[in-house]
Amino acid sequence: MALDQARIGEVVTGQMEALERDYEGDDDVEIGAVLTIVQVLKREGEDEYASSVRIRHNVSDPYTAIGLMRAAEQTVIQGFSAG
Repeated sequence: MALDQARIGEVVTGQMEALERDYEGDDDVEIGAVLTIVQVLKREGEDEYASSVRIRHNVSDPYTAIGLMRAAEQTVIQGFSAG
């Protein structure tokens, strides 16, 4: 099983399209922090997988990175409760 880079590309492309749609024409906005979180699955047996999480970001302050992850967590939770 090879790493499929297309999966990450699809998510990033979808995010950029959503940002462009939501902020189109607003010259006062810019992209600040960027965080990517990827779950990596490794086959360990017939139907068994080990899972690890990888993160990359451009945030120099670890407390800011944690705060952004918590804000993202709340966004996901609100999305589940709204739908």
